[in-house]
Amino acid sequence: MSVTSPRQTVLNPAIPYAGTILGGLHPGDMVLIQGAVLSDADRFQVDFMCGSSTKPRADVAFHFNPRFKRSPCVVCNSLQQERWGKEEILYDLPLQKGENFETIILVEGDMFKVALNGKHLLQYNYRVDLKKVDTLGISGKVKIEAIAFVSSSTSSPPASALPSKDTHVKEVFCETGDLSLPYRASLVNGVAPGQSITIKGQVSAYPHSFSINLRSGESSDIALHLNPRLRASVFVRNSFLQECWGPEENSLPTFPFSAGEYFEMIIFCEPQQFKVAVNGVHLLDYKHRVQDLSRIDQLEIMGDLQLLDVKLVK
Repeated sequence: MSVTSPRQTVLNPAIPYAGTILGGLHPGDMVLIQGAVLSDADRFQVDFMCGSSTKPRADVAFHFNPRFKRSPCVVCNSLQQERWGKEEILYDLPLQKGENFETIILVEGDMFKVALNGKHLLQYNYRVDLKKVDTLGISGKVKIEAIAFVSSSTSSPPASALPSKDTHVKEVFCETGDLSLPYRASLVNGVAPGQSITIKGQVSAYPHSFSINLRSGESSDIALHLNPRLRASVFVRNSFLQECWGPEENSLPTFPFSAGEYFEMIIFCEPQQFKVAVNGVHLLDYKHRVQDLSRIDQLEIMGDLQLLDVKLVK
């Protein structure tokens, strides 16, 4: 993919993919997606989403869905409050199973414009406020080699251009906005069911491991220790209680982290367990070993990564 100064790139992502669009989308931006349709494909989809929640499902501002069965077509739509709107269908799909492709989505003031392999394909008028779009999702029978986000300005977006706060979000990092490592922040009144912590970062180019700890400030106890070990491709979970590590949990079907790659982790607290998702995909459950959740009042992050954003959603 030949792009001049993209502000964000993603190479060879695992599918399904869901990743935060750093800085959001603005008129004049372009999103370039290069990949190949699988030979047994029935469909794939590209979704510009308002978050990465799965329950309830996040709104989808633009659903771009090539379909290959029966009469090949492209279906476009929007999902709002878990309800799909009226489909817009283009019965002209200049793409075959097994073919490589390059899609360019141009963001304009009132619409998305889509080009496929250098030719204009369709346009889709906004039904959802562009300012709410902060996540790109790709799923289905497709292999993606590269994604590039190109700003209307050639300069990189400032850190302040990260997805904005809303009335339900409380930033947990200190007032100076210091995201240097080791990172530590207080969780006022501890954690509680229904709360989630979102951590956005980029793994170092030559990583060994990093750790995310939810701990008690009044002792050395660690209620939840999340420790991706890049060299071994193992994601360790454990608790350190009364000066002793407990039984380690490390089994997972896939390992979601790669050297040099961006990630978004969501830790959701339920009454009986923590649920952890990475890049929009639920990954694991971890039963509470500390029952008094109000004791868990500190977040600690350290290791081989660059920390980009931390938020506590209540």
